[in-house]
Amino acid sequence: MTSEIVVIGGGTAGVRLARQLGADARVTVLGEETHAPYNRVLLAEVLAGRYGPEVIALPEVPVRRGVRATSVDRERRLVHCADGTTVGYDRLVLATGSNPVLPPLRGLGPGLPDGVHPFRTMDDCAALSDAVRPGTRAVVVGGGLLGVSAARALAVRGAKVVLAQQGEHLMERQLDVSASGLLRAHLELLGVEVHTECRVRGLRTTPEGEVAAVILADGFALDAEIVVLACGVRPRVGLAVDAGLEVRKGIVVDDELRTSDPYIHAIGDCAEHDGVVHGLAGPALEQADVLASVLNGDGARYSGTRALTRLTLASSTSPLDLAAFGDPTPRPGDDVVQLADATRGAYRKVVVRGDRLVGGVLLGDLASVGALARAWEGDEALPDSLPLLHLLTNDGGL
Repeated sequence: MTSEIVVIGGGTAGVRLARQLGADARVTVLGEETHAPYNRVLLAEVLAGRYGPEVIALPEVPVRRGVRATSVDRERRLVHCADGTTVGYDRLVLATGSNPVLPPLRGLGPGLPDGVHPFRTMDDCAALSDAVRPGTRAVVVGGGLLGVSAARALAVRGAKVVLAQQGEHLMERQLDVSASGLLRAHLELLGVEVHTECRVRGLRTTPEGEVAAVILADGFALDAEIVVLACGVRPRVGLAVDAGLEVRKGIVVDDELRTSDPYIHAIGDCAEHDGVVHGLAGPALEQADVLASVLNGDGARYSGTRALTRLTLASSTSPLDLAAFGDPTPRPGDDVVQLADATRGAYRKVVVRGDRLVGGVLLGDLASVGALARAWEGDEALPDSLPLLHLLTNDGGL
Protein backbone atom coordinates (compact mmCIF):
# COMPACT_ATOMS: atom_id res chain seq x y z
CA MET A 1 0.00 0.00 0.00
CA THR A 2 1.16 3.54 -0.65
CA SER A 3 2.24 5.40 2.46
CA GLU A 4 0.19 8.62 2.36
CA ILE A 5 -3.36 8.54 0.98
CA VAL A 6 -5.41 11.74 0.96
CA VAL A 7 -9.15 11.58 0.32
CA ILE A 8 -10.98 14.80 -0.59
CA GLY A 9 -14.59 14.28 0.46
CA GLY A 10 -16.13 13.00 3.67
CA GLY A 11 -19.28 11.56 2.16
CA THR A 12 -20.41 8.02 1.43
CA ALA A 13 -17.59 7.14 -0.98
CA GLY A 14 -14.73 8.75 0.94
CA VAL A 15 -15.73 7.31 4.31
CA ARG A 16 -16.27 3.84 2.87
CA LEU A 17 -12.81 3.91 1.27
CA ALA A 18 -11.15 4.96 4.52
CA ARG A 19 -12.89 2.16 6.41
CA GLN A 20 -12.00 -0.45 3.80
CA LEU A 21 -8.34 0.56 3.83
CA GLY A 22 -8.25 -0.27 7.53
CA ALA A 23 -6.95 1.29 10.71
CA ASP A 24 -3.31 0.69 9.80
CA ALA A 25 -3.49 2.74 6.61
CA ARG A 26 -2.12 6.28 6.62
CA VAL A 27 -5.23 8.05 5.37
CA THR A 28 -6.25 11.70 5.69
CA VAL A 29 -9.90 12.46 4.86
CA LEU A 30 -10.75 16.11 4.19
CA GLY A 31 -14.44 16.87 4.71
CA GLU A 32 -15.80 20.28 3.78
CA GLU A 33 -18.89 19.97 5.97
CA THR A 34 -18.60 20.54 9.70
CA HIS A 35 -20.99 17.67 10.45
CA ALA A 36 -19.87 14.13 11.08
CA PRO A 37 -20.24 12.07 7.88
CA TYR A 38 -23.83 10.98 7.24
CA ASN A 39 -25.96 8.96 4.85
CA ARG A 40 -27.24 11.55 2.36
CA VAL A 41 -29.90 9.13 1.08
CA LEU A 42 -31.77 9.46 4.40
CA LEU A 43 -31.87 13.26 4.61
CA ALA A 44 -35.57 13.27 3.70
CA GLU A 45 -36.28 11.11 6.74
CA VAL A 46 -34.56 13.71 8.93
CA LEU A 47 -36.58 16.48 7.30
CA ALA A 48 -39.77 14.49 7.87
CA GLY A 49 -38.90 14.20 11.57
CA ARG A 50 -38.69 10.42 11.42
CA TYR A 51 -34.96 10.32 12.28
CA GLY A 52 -32.65 12.59 14.19
CA PRO A 53 -29.40 13.61 12.45
CA GLU A 54 -27.42 11.23 14.64
CA VAL A 55 -29.37 8.23 13.34
CA ILE A 56 -28.08 8.67 9.78
CA ALA A 57 -24.42 9.10 10.79
CA LEU A 58 -21.97 6.87 8.89
CA PRO A 59 -19.59 4.54 10.76
CA GLU A 60 -16.99 6.79 12.31
CA VAL A 61 -13.64 7.36 10.65
CA PRO A 62 -11.20 10.20 11.38
CA VAL A 63 -12.17 13.17 9.21
CA ARG A 64 -10.74 16.68 9.19
CA ARG A 65 -14.10 18.45 9.25
CA GLY A 66 -14.75 21.90 7.87
CA VAL A 67 -11.68 21.78 5.64
CA ARG A 68 -12.16 22.79 2.00
CA ALA A 69 -9.56 21.76 -0.55
CA THR A 70 -8.90 24.66 -2.92
CA SER A 71 -6.29 23.31 -5.34
CA VAL A 72 -4.10 20.33 -6.18
CA ASP A 73 -0.40 20.73 -7.01
CA ARG A 74 0.18 17.61 -9.08
CA GLU A 75 3.89 18.24 -9.57
CA ARG A 76 4.64 18.50 -5.83
CA ARG A 77 1.73 16.22 -4.85
CA LEU A 78 0.20 18.68 -2.45
CA VAL A 79 -3.39 19.59 -1.62
CA HIS A 80 -3.91 23.24 -0.66
CA CYS A 81 -6.78 24.00 1.73
CA ALA A 82 -8.81 27.14 2.44
CA ASP A 83 -7.51 27.28 6.03
CA GLY A 84 -3.97 27.81 4.73
CA THR A 85 -2.74 24.27 5.37
CA THR A 86 -1.28 21.86 2.82
CA VAL A 87 -1.42 18.07 2.82
CA GLY A 88 1.06 15.92 0.94
CA TYR A 89 0.04 12.69 -0.77
CA ASP A 90 1.42 9.64 -2.49
CA ARG A 91 -2.05 8.82 -3.80
CA LEU A 92 -4.91 11.29 -3.94
CA VAL A 93 -8.57 10.26 -4.13
CA LEU A 94 -11.20 12.72 -5.31
CA ALA A 95 -14.54 11.85 -3.70
CA THR A 96 -15.97 15.34 -4.09
CA GLY A 97 -19.53 14.23 -4.84
CA SER A 98 -21.96 16.48 -6.69
CA ASN A 99 -23.63 19.86 -6.45
CA PRO A 100 -27.34 20.60 -6.81
CA VAL A 101 -28.37 21.97 -10.19
CA LEU A 102 -29.81 25.47 -9.84
CA PRO A 103 -32.10 26.14 -12.81
CA PRO A 104 -31.86 29.40 -14.79
CA LEU A 105 -34.92 31.05 -13.26
CA ARG A 106 -35.75 34.73 -13.32
CA GLY A 107 -35.21 36.15 -9.87
CA LEU A 108 -32.53 33.60 -9.03
CA GLY A 109 -29.28 35.52 -8.78
CA PRO A 110 -25.83 34.55 -7.48
CA GLY A 111 -27.33 34.26 -4.00
CA LEU A 112 -30.57 32.46 -3.24
CA PRO A 113 -33.49 34.61 -2.02
CA ASP A 114 -34.65 33.99 1.53
CA GLY A 115 -36.91 30.94 1.57
CA VAL A 116 -35.32 29.26 -1.47
CA HIS A 117 -33.42 26.09 -0.62
CA PRO A 118 -31.47 23.37 -2.38
CA PHE A 119 -31.81 19.97 -0.72
CA ARG A 120 -28.45 18.26 -0.75
CA THR A 121 -26.67 18.66 2.60
CA MET A 122 -27.39 18.42 6.31
CA ASP A 123 -27.28 22.23 6.48
CA ASP A 124 -29.93 22.39 3.72
CA CYS A 125 -32.03 19.94 5.70
CA ALA A 126 -31.63 21.95 8.94
CA ALA A 127 -32.56 25.21 7.20
CA LEU A 128 -35.70 23.66 5.72
CA SER A 129 -36.62 22.04 9.01
CA ASP A 130 -36.36 25.40 10.79
CA ALA A 131 -38.50 27.10 8.14
CA VAL A 132 -41.39 24.66 7.81
CA ARG A 133 -44.49 24.88 10.00
CA PRO A 134 -47.95 23.34 9.71
CA GLY A 135 -49.69 25.23 6.93
CA THR A 136 -46.48 26.62 5.38
CA ARG A 137 -46.91 27.04 1.61
CA ALA A 138 -44.10 25.10 -0.05
CA VAL A 139 -43.31 24.56 -3.72
CA VAL A 140 -40.91 21.81 -4.76
CA VAL A 141 -39.42 22.29 -8.24
CA GLY A 142 -38.47 18.93 -9.73
CA GLY A 143 -40.27 15.58 -9.70
CA GLY A 144 -37.33 13.18 -9.65
CA LEU A 145 -36.25 11.02 -6.75
CA LEU A 146 -35.04 13.98 -4.70
CA GLY A 147 -38.08 16.15 -5.37
CA VAL A 148 -40.52 13.36 -4.52
CA SER A 149 -38.66 12.67 -1.26
CA ALA A 150 -38.62 16.36 -0.30
CA ALA A 151 -42.31 16.88 -1.14
CA ARG A 152 -43.36 13.88 0.90
CA ALA A 153 -41.19 14.97 3.89
CA LEU A 154 -42.62 18.50 3.89
CA ALA A 155 -46.17 17.14 3.63
CA VAL A 156 -45.56 14.88 6.63
CA ARG A 157 -44.48 18.00 8.54
CA GLY A 158 -47.84 19.61 7.74
CA ALA A 159 -46.83 21.96 4.94
CA LYS A 160 -49.16 22.71 2.02
CA VAL A 161 -47.00 21.32 -0.77
CA VAL A 162 -47.12 21.82 -4.52
CA LEU A 163 -44.78 19.66 -6.62
CA ALA A 164 -43.95 21.09 -10.07
CA GLN A 165 -42.48 18.60 -12.54
CA GLN A 166 -41.45 19.66 -16.03
CA GLY A 167 -41.65 16.13 -17.47
CA GLU A 168 -44.70 14.08 -18.31
CA HIS A 169 -44.61 11.98 -15.14
CA LEU A 170 -42.83 11.68 -11.81
CA MET A 171 -39.43 9.98 -11.55
CA GLU A 172 -39.14 9.61 -15.33
CA ARG A 173 -35.65 8.08 -15.11
CA GLN A 174 -36.83 5.14 -12.99
CA LEU A 175 -40.57 4.62 -13.47
CA ASP A 176 -42.96 3.87 -16.29
CA VAL A 177 -46.27 5.73 -16.63
CA SER A 178 -48.30 3.22 -14.59
CA ALA A 179 -45.94 3.16 -11.62
CA SER A 180 -45.61 6.93 -11.72
CA GLY A 181 -49.39 7.24 -11.58
CA LEU A 182 -49.50 5.17 -8.40
CA LEU A 183 -46.70 7.26 -6.90
CA ARG A 184 -48.63 10.41 -7.75
CA ALA A 185 -51.76 9.01 -6.09
CA HIS A 186 -49.72 8.25 -2.97
CA LEU A 187 -48.39 11.82 -2.79
CA GLU A 188 -51.84 13.28 -3.37
CA LEU A 189 -53.17 11.14 -0.53
CA LEU A 190 -50.63 12.90 1.69
CA GLY A 191 -51.97 16.25 0.49
CA VAL A 192 -49.32 17.07 -2.13
CA GLU A 193 -50.67 18.93 -5.17
CA VAL A 194 -48.82 17.52 -8.20
CA HIS A 195 -48.39 19.36 -11.51
CA THR A 196 -46.67 17.57 -14.39
CA GLU A 197 -45.65 19.06 -17.77
CA CYS A 198 -45.25 22.21 -15.75
CA ARG A 199 -42.32 24.48 -16.57
CA VAL A 200 -41.18 27.01 -13.99
CA ARG A 201 -40.11 30.39 -15.41
CA GLY A 202 -39.04 32.37 -12.37
CA LEU A 203 -39.52 33.53 -8.81
CA ARG A 204 -41.25 36.55 -7.34
CA THR A 205 -39.80 38.06 -4.20
CA THR A 206 -40.91 40.67 -1.71
CA PRO A 207 -39.14 44.05 -1.37
CA GLU A 208 -37.32 42.49 1.59
CA GLY A 209 -35.86 39.79 -0.65
CA GLU A 210 -38.05 36.91 0.56
CA VAL A 211 -39.60 34.48 -1.89
CA ALA A 212 -43.32 35.06 -2.45
CA ALA A 213 -44.27 32.93 -5.44
CA VAL A 214 -43.09 30.59 -8.17
CA ILE A 215 -44.02 31.82 -11.64
CA LEU A 216 -44.91 29.19 -14.24
CA ALA A 217 -44.30 29.48 -18.00
CA ASP A 218 -47.98 30.32 -18.60
CA GLY A 219 -47.78 33.19 -16.11
CA PHE A 220 -49.67 31.41 -13.30
CA ALA A 221 -48.21 32.10 -9.85
CA LEU A 222 -47.90 29.50 -7.10
CA ASP A 223 -47.80 31.29 -3.74
CA ALA A 224 -44.83 30.10 -1.72
CA GLU A 225 -43.14 30.77 1.59
CA ILE A 226 -40.61 27.99 0.91
CA VAL A 227 -39.23 26.86 -2.45
CA VAL A 228 -37.16 23.68 -2.73
CA LEU A 229 -35.00 23.34 -5.85
CA ALA A 230 -34.70 19.61 -6.57
CA CYS A 231 -33.64 19.78 -10.22
CA GLY A 232 -30.95 17.14 -10.12
CA VAL A 233 -27.24 17.17 -9.36
CA ARG A 234 -24.04 17.76 -11.32
CA PRO A 235 -20.66 16.10 -10.63
CA ARG A 236 -18.39 18.36 -8.61
CA VAL A 237 -15.31 18.55 -10.81
CA GLY A 238 -13.86 22.02 -10.22
CA LEU A 239 -10.70 20.78 -8.46
CA ALA A 240 -10.09 18.25 -11.23
CA VAL A 241 -10.59 20.82 -13.99
CA ASP A 242 -8.24 23.30 -12.32
CA ALA A 243 -5.65 20.53 -11.89
CA GLY A 244 -5.78 19.70 -15.59
CA LEU A 245 -7.29 16.23 -15.24
CA GLU A 246 -9.46 14.78 -18.00
CA VAL A 247 -13.09 15.70 -17.33
CA ARG A 248 -16.16 15.06 -19.46
CA LYS A 249 -19.45 14.73 -17.61
CA GLY A 250 -17.42 13.66 -14.58
CA ILE A 251 -13.77 13.00 -13.77
CA VAL A 252 -12.75 10.31 -16.24
CA VAL A 253 -11.39 7.13 -14.60
CA ASP A 254 -10.26 3.72 -15.84
CA ASP A 255 -10.95 0.26 -14.40
CA GLU A 256 -8.63 1.00 -11.46
CA LEU A 257 -10.59 4.22 -10.80
CA ARG A 258 -7.47 6.08 -11.88
CA THR A 259 -7.70 9.51 -13.51
CA SER A 260 -5.45 10.84 -16.27
CA ASP A 261 -2.87 11.37 -13.51
CA PRO A 262 -1.59 7.96 -12.34
CA TYR A 263 -1.33 9.19 -8.74
CA ILE A 264 -4.91 10.47 -8.54
CA HIS A 265 -8.11 8.41 -8.37
CA ALA A 266 -11.79 9.43 -8.31
CA ILE A 267 -14.84 7.62 -6.91
CA GLY A 268 -18.51 8.30 -6.28
CA ASP A 269 -20.74 10.97 -7.79
CA CYS A 270 -17.84 12.91 -9.30
CA ALA A 271 -16.37 9.95 -11.24
CA GLU A 272 -17.14 8.96 -14.83
CA HIS A 273 -16.34 5.36 -15.74
CA ASP A 274 -16.87 4.03 -19.25
CA GLY A 275 -18.95 7.10 -20.09
CA VAL A 276 -21.28 6.69 -17.09
CA VAL A 277 -21.71 8.91 -14.03
CA HIS A 278 -23.89 6.90 -11.67
CA GLY A 279 -24.75 9.46 -8.99
CA LEU A 280 -26.10 6.76 -6.64
CA ALA A 281 -24.96 5.35 -3.31
CA GLY A 282 -24.61 1.74 -4.50
CA PRO A 283 -22.03 2.43 -7.21
CA ALA A 284 -20.14 4.79 -4.87
CA LEU A 285 -19.77 2.02 -2.29
CA GLU A 286 -18.68 -0.51 -4.89
CA GLN A 287 -16.11 1.88 -6.35
CA ALA A 288 -14.72 2.55 -2.86
CA ASP A 289 -14.38 -1.19 -2.22
CA VAL A 290 -12.61 -1.77 -5.53
CA LEU A 291 -10.24 1.16 -5.00
CA ALA A 292 -9.34 -0.08 -1.53
CA SER A 293 -8.30 -3.37 -3.12
CA VAL A 294 -6.35 -1.53 -5.84
CA LEU A 295 -4.47 0.53 -3.27
CA ASN A 296 -3.77 -2.61 -1.27
CA GLY A 297 -2.23 -4.16 -4.39
CA ASP A 298 -4.88 -6.85 -4.81
CA GLY A 299 -5.36 -6.32 -8.54
CA ALA A 300 -9.08 -5.50 -8.41
CA ARG A 301 -10.87 -3.90 -11.34
CA TYR A 302 -14.11 -1.95 -11.58
CA SER A 303 -16.39 -3.00 -14.42
CA GLY A 304 -19.44 -0.86 -13.63
CA THR A 305 -22.42 -1.22 -11.34
CA ARG A 306 -25.92 -2.38 -12.18
CA ALA A 307 -27.69 -0.36 -9.53
CA LEU A 308 -31.18 -0.83 -8.15
CA THR A 309 -32.95 2.28 -6.84
CA ARG A 310 -34.89 1.91 -3.59
CA LEU A 311 -37.20 4.48 -2.05
CA THR A 312 -39.26 4.10 1.10
CA LEU A 313 -41.92 6.71 1.73
CA ALA A 314 -42.81 5.99 5.33
CA SER A 315 -46.06 7.32 6.73
CA SER A 316 -48.37 6.31 9.55
CA THR A 317 -51.36 6.43 7.19
CA SER A 318 -49.93 5.58 3.77
CA PRO A 319 -46.47 3.98 3.64
CA LEU A 320 -45.03 3.15 0.24
CA ASP A 321 -42.03 1.12 -0.90
CA LEU A 322 -40.58 1.43 -4.38
CA ALA A 323 -37.79 -0.31 -6.28
CA ALA A 324 -36.67 0.21 -9.86
CA PHE A 325 -33.82 -1.05 -12.01
CA GLY A 326 -32.68 -0.81 -15.61
CA ASP A 327 -35.04 0.43 -18.30
CA PRO A 328 -38.73 -0.30 -17.67
CA THR A 329 -39.69 0.74 -21.23
CA PRO A 330 -39.73 -2.34 -23.52
CA ARG A 331 -38.41 -2.46 -27.07
CA PRO A 332 -40.10 -4.39 -29.88
CA GLY A 333 -39.64 -8.11 -29.25
CA ASP A 334 -39.15 -7.80 -25.48
CA ASP A 335 -41.27 -9.84 -23.10
CA VAL A 336 -43.17 -7.88 -20.45
CA VAL A 337 -44.74 -9.30 -17.31
CA GLN A 338 -46.99 -6.97 -15.36
CA LEU A 339 -49.23 -7.35 -12.33
CA ALA A 340 -51.32 -4.55 -10.82
CA ASP A 341 -53.53 -4.44 -7.75
CA ALA A 342 -55.31 -1.10 -7.65
CA THR A 343 -57.02 -1.86 -4.34
CA ARG A 344 -53.72 -2.37 -2.53
CA GLY A 345 -51.84 0.19 -4.63
CA ALA A 346 -49.36 -2.49 -5.70
CA TYR A 347 -47.66 -2.74 -9.07
CA ARG A 348 -44.98 -5.08 -10.43
CA LYS A 349 -43.45 -5.12 -13.88
CA VAL A 350 -40.34 -6.69 -15.42
CA VAL A 351 -38.94 -6.44 -18.93
CA VAL A 352 -37.05 -9.45 -20.34
CA ARG A 353 -34.89 -9.27 -23.47
CA GLY A 354 -33.77 -12.69 -24.66
CA ASP A 355 -32.76 -14.50 -21.47
CA ARG A 356 -31.92 -11.39 -19.43
CA LEU A 357 -33.79 -9.00 -17.18
CA VAL A 358 -33.33 -5.51 -18.62
CA GLY A 359 -35.59 -3.48 -16.35
CA GLY A 360 -38.33 -3.54 -13.81
CA VAL A 361 -40.46 -1.58 -11.35
CA LEU A 362 -42.00 -2.76 -8.11
CA LEU A 363 -44.20 -0.44 -6.13
CA GLY A 364 -46.17 -1.11 -2.96
CA ASP A 365 -45.23 -4.80 -2.70
CA LEU A 366 -41.52 -5.65 -2.79
CA ALA A 367 -41.81 -9.32 -1.85
CA SER A 368 -39.92 -10.44 -4.97
CA VAL A 369 -37.33 -7.67 -5.04
CA GLY A 370 -34.50 -9.71 -3.49
CA ALA A 371 -34.42 -12.40 -6.17
CA LEU A 372 -34.97 -9.90 -8.97
CA ALA A 373 -32.17 -7.68 -7.67
CA ARG A 374 -29.75 -10.62 -7.59
CA ALA A 375 -30.62 -11.62 -11.16
CA TRP A 376 -30.33 -8.02 -12.36
CA GLU A 377 -27.14 -7.08 -10.53
CA GLY A 378 -25.44 -10.34 -11.49
CA ASP A 379 -26.62 -10.08 -15.13
CA GLU A 380 -27.61 -13.74 -14.89
CA ALA A 381 -29.36 -15.69 -17.65
CA LEU A 382 -32.87 -16.69 -16.64
CA PRO A 383 -33.55 -20.46 -16.55
CA ASP A 384 -35.20 -21.73 -19.76
CA SER A 385 -37.77 -23.62 -17.71
CA LEU A 386 -38.87 -20.57 -15.72
CA PRO A 387 -42.35 -19.25 -16.63
CA LEU A 388 -41.94 -15.49 -16.82
CA LEU A 389 -44.94 -14.91 -14.57
CA HIS A 390 -42.98 -16.55 -11.76
CA LEU A 391 -40.56 -13.61 -11.81
CA LEU A 392 -43.18 -11.67 -9.92
CA THR A 393 -43.85 -14.27 -7.24
CA ASN A 394 -42.56 -13.69 -3.72
CA ASP A 395 -39.21 -15.40 -4.35
CA GLY A 396 -38.84 -14.05 -7.88
CA GLY A 397 -39.14 -17.62 -9.16
CA LEU A 398 -35.34 -17.90 -8.90
